[in-house]
Parts: sequence; C-alpha cells; structure tokens
Amino acid sequence: MAHAKMYDDGDLHFQRVRALALTLPAADMKVSHGRPAFFTQKVFAYYGASVKDTGSAQERSGSTAAGDGYVQHPQVVVIRPEEADVSFLEQDPRVFRPAYLGPAGWFGIDLDGLDPARDEGWDEIAEWLETSYRLTAAVKLVRELPRRE
Repeated sequence: MAHAKMYDDGDLHFQRVRALALTLPAADMKVSHGRPAFFTQKVFAYYGASVKDTGSAQERSGSTAAGDGYVQHPQVVVIRPEEADVSFLEQDPRVFRPAYLGPAGWFGIDLDGLDPARDEGWDEIAEWLETSYRLTAAVKLVRELPRRE
C-alpha cells in the first residue's frame, strides 16, 4: 500500500531545505513513507516527522494531530548528528526525537521559527544537513566537501 503524500511542494520551508540538501555532492530526493528523503546511497535527512501523541503541549505546538496516535510536525528537518552534538541538541527547545527514527539517533529540528525568505538561521540548518551527510555518504563524496576547521 502506498503512503499518502505528507508534504506540500509549495511549502517555502520545504523548498529551502530541498535547495540546501541538494547542494551536497550527488544528493538526490525521493519520497519515502510520504515524506521527502534526501540521500546519496543512504538517507541523510527527511522533511517532516511525527511523534507519539502523549497529550503534551510541546508535542502539539506547531503540529497537527493525525488521528492515529501520532502528532505530525510538517515543517521539520530530521537529521543524524555526531555523537558529540547530542547533548547540545537535547537542550534546544526546537529539537525532538521523532517517532521511528529517534531511537536510531535521529533528531527533528522544528523550522517554524525560521523565515524561508530570509537567510537568518538557515546557515545552522545547512550545517546540520552537512553533518548528517558526512555520517551517511560515501567517503569519496565526503571528500568533495570543504574541510571543516
């Protein structure tokens, strides 16, 4: 059974994330389980996520109930950080562990506070995308990226 499409091509946040992700060497996009997934051979980021609905206000902030026991977060980028960054991410109120992917080390970063028409804040998202890419892409592709200082 095919999954329903869970994003809007006209969503400006999605367009910004897609543009950032596709600048990485050999990056492409596919739809997986109804959501955009950015990948080379392995996925390095998703757009949109859900969490189990436990009724907390934080889960409902900027999200929609799906009626299936999950709260949808449509304007979120899901990335895999380096282990050294986990405690930093856990302190950020925009960040959460998404259903299914969270236990495997993935984090969702809420984009609701970012204006897709302005550059402010998007450098950080680009850095998280690149970090996740570095953890999942082939060594040959990672070598094409600028060295980190």
